[in-house]
Amino acid sequence: MPKLKINNVEIEVEKGTSILQACEMLGHEVPRFCYHDRLSVPANCRMCLVEVKPGPPKPQASCALACADNMEVFTDSPMVKKARNGVMEMLLINHPLDCPICDQGGECDLQDQAVGYGFDRSRYYENKRAVKDKNLGPLIKTVMTRCIQCTRCIRFAEEIAGTPDLGMIHRGEDSEISTFIEKTITSEMSGNLIDVCPVGALTSKPYAFQARPWELKKTETIDVHDGLGCNIRVDSRGGEVMRILPRLHEDINEEWIDDRTRFAYDGLKRQRLDRPYVRDDKTGRLRPGTWEEAFLKVSERIRATNRGKVAALAGDLCDAESMVALKDLMRSLGVDNLECRVDGARFDTSARAGYIFNSGISGIEQADAILLVGTDPRKEAALVNARILKTWRGKRVKIGLIGENADLAYPYTHIGTGPASLEDLAGGKGAFADVLANAKNPILIVGAGAFRREDGVAIQGLCRAVAEKYKAGYNVLHMAASRVAALDIGFVKDDLDLPAMQVVYLLGVDNPDILDQINPDAFVVYQGHHGDAGAMRADVILPGAAYTEKDGLYINTEGRVQFAKQAVWPPGEAREDWKIVRALSAYLDRPLPYDDIIHLRGRMVREWPHLAELDALIPAEWAAFGNPQAPISKDAFVPAVSNFYMTNVITRASLTMAKCTDTLLKSAVMGENGSVAAE
Repeated sequence: MPKLKINNVEIEVEKGTSILQACEMLGHEVPRFCYHDRLSVPANCRMCLVEVKPGPPKPQASCALACADNMEVFTDSPMVKKARNGVMEMLLINHPLDCPICDQGGECDLQDQAVGYGFDRSRYYENKRAVKDKNLGPLIKTVMTRCIQCTRCIRFAEEIAGTPDLGMIHRGEDSEISTFIEKTITSEMSGNLIDVCPVGALTSKPYAFQARPWELKKTETIDVHDGLGCNIRVDSRGGEVMRILPRLHEDINEEWIDDRTRFAYDGLKRQRLDRPYVRDDKTGRLRPGTWEEAFLKVSERIRATNRGKVAALAGDLCDAESMVALKDLMRSLGVDNLECRVDGARFDTSARAGYIFNSGISGIEQADAILLVGTDPRKEAALVNARILKTWRGKRVKIGLIGENADLAYPYTHIGTGPASLEDLAGGKGAFADVLANAKNPILIVGAGAFRREDGVAIQGLCRAVAEKYKAGYNVLHMAASRVAALDIGFVKDDLDLPAMQVVYLLGVDNPDILDQINPDAFVVYQGHHGDAGAMRADVILPGAAYTEKDGLYINTEGRVQFAKQAVWPPGEAREDWKIVRALSAYLDRPLPYDDIIHLRGRMVREWPHLAELDALIPAEWAAFGNPQAPISKDAFVPAVSNFYMTNVITRASLTMAKCTDTLLKSAVMGENGSVAAE
């Protein structure tokens, strides 16, 4: 391992470590624009210059120079200071002085480094050049005159998102960043371009001119738009969420989030339920009511109904506390008709290993063969797709797909469209069987499209058989943030006869398919935060809190327990969901034995101790699950998501997501077999 001195301090580093990385290990800040930890190194901004001895008497780019024995590096010598002054002077030749009206103000790397390392005057008096702004779609605002050609956006689009839509055109002084043809950016992760841009060339179009960073309260919490549990930061002002940014978590989302997570926040303030509603017996219409009136009507109807005809369903965005409270209430009433699989999925829940992502999201990078079954990870979990792309770019891992063809941004072998291909693999047949057999660490990723069928349990058993045959990691990719927690606490009933139910309690359920199964004469209680399909079907509406408006525990698809924090207060008379259930229990003369969140969580941990293990990936014991001997349909797997931008009540209420649907889905150029490569 190389030994060198940095500012007269000796350090030993791994072979291949750059000087810039070594400087950071010692706490020496080295300014940079083009360099990014997760992107390739172009060394084109020259801001990270340092003095290196022995060597030529000139500053050298520390991001592209590897450490070597007996080097002496100086980061603050007169030569370095003069070089950085010159580089900053060059970068500002054409950069406009519009910091007061730039959305990057207060968070701008160029602004900070100009103060810290720049010169106090410029010797250039020529007119600044202007560059035409590009239309990158409804999410990214461009002011290309500010661009310093660091190429971070180009490298992110190609290396992380897998959509090489951006590039550098022209030469010399006329060079500029542009799309290769006039088109919008169609990546589901395009919002990260805003984060990687070190200047104000790429900023958020929905957030433009809304707030300054020092005005905002910052809350670290968890995303619920998919089953990954991406770590995010919610920036709010007063009672309004102003923007959502990614938070570093190496094992889940690294430092990225998808566009749905980042931009759907405007849906949190539209179509909200902020007071109880009760359906009038005379007119048949919903009218505003009081909490007492709503609780009395619900309790009277439940009391008058046979307990075997009462059911409770939990939706995709519920926190664990609310589901435990609702389960406790229903069990105290003698009701066992509980179900969380409101998307129609069917699978065996007897073994935890049968419904979680056992390999872990970061474990994808250790795989040397990947089999995708009934899933389109680019739409169902964009960050999982980015991990697969990262793994493919790093070691050209072999990838196979059973299901519909999809543009996944990396080459794969299309094995087949339905269960017949799975049966062939279980029997050791087919070209990809050899790939799995020769792999040392293969993994299997099963999506929701494989389980949303009558034979879902049989498909699950068949996937287990394939995993056991090839000693592959078995992983289920859930799309619902609440799903694993609900399965862990037993909020399931395999033989629920929903059409026979006379009272149905919907906890955030808005899935049209499940709502259509409810008896038209049934009494429906809807507890949730948006006036969507579930609220329209309800006889009583109890307004709840959205994920940014309450503290709560969520368990992601890999079984990791995470804690979400409240960023703003619920609107109007809306309340946290577990509190609503607790209040209702008193009207039913079955008061729950906890009055605050601490006692509720204590009750949860006593029965399910793993809920206390925050941010821990606890291995699930392998056991038999599914039923591979059951009859299996020959029908092809159908993708679980057709529109990435419209997947829940928040996104359906979002004007930004509506614009994305209208603009990006229409402009997306998808080849019929665009990313499929025969292997």
